[in-house]
Amino acid sequence: MLIHPWDAADDAEWREWLSDHDFGQLIAGGAGRDLPVVTPAHFAFDGDRRVVTHLARPNPIWPLLEEHPRALLTVVDDYTYIRADWNTAVDPAYGVPTSYYATVQLEGDVRLVDDPAAKALLLEKQLRHFETDGARAVVSAASESPDRRLLPGIRGIEFTITGVRAKFKFGGNKTDEDRERIGTHLAERSGRLDAEALAQLRRRG
Repeated sequence: MLIHPWDAADDAEWREWLSDHDFGQLIAGGAGRDLPVVTPAHFAFDGDRRVVTHLARPNPIWPLLEEHPRALLTVVDDYTYIRADWNTAVDPAYGVPTSYYATVQLEGDVRLVDDPAAKALLLEKQLRHFETDGARAVVSAASESPDRRLLPGIRGIEFTITGVRAKFKFGGNKTDEDRERIGTHLAERSGRLDAEALAQLRRRG
């Protein structure tokens, strides 16, 4: 991924953004494979270097992670299309369109979790991230727990981040006047994710 200096994000910025974005694509290449396996997944990020998630046991990603326990986790959001005529102050008929978006690509080491008690603990972490009200009972691998019969149907993943590529592409190379013009157009269009892209444009101005 190309990251110009004006689009780069520091550790604090990508961590804050990722803490509020918990759905992405887990990508595993395996060894000697033609194409990777890409699996959409919800996950929980601890704010530092760990991500946990789980997938169904029949998922085709497992053989690849077993032979090469490394993966990418990529998240994209706040994206929108910037029209050609918005993106220039000279001659709108010959403007160049672009995309605004935020993305974080994590590379990491993968530990597969199959022990029932360890899986229950991992699931509990993920569950509490999404269901903070505590309405769901604590996940348990105890023999008397209803969870016990469900745990064999999944495998857990503990993902330790070893590298990060983070990009926040929101007109960082534009003048203040350009950014104000584009922001006005985004506010007027008010399409899907335009408000999110506009907030990023103004935050990074």
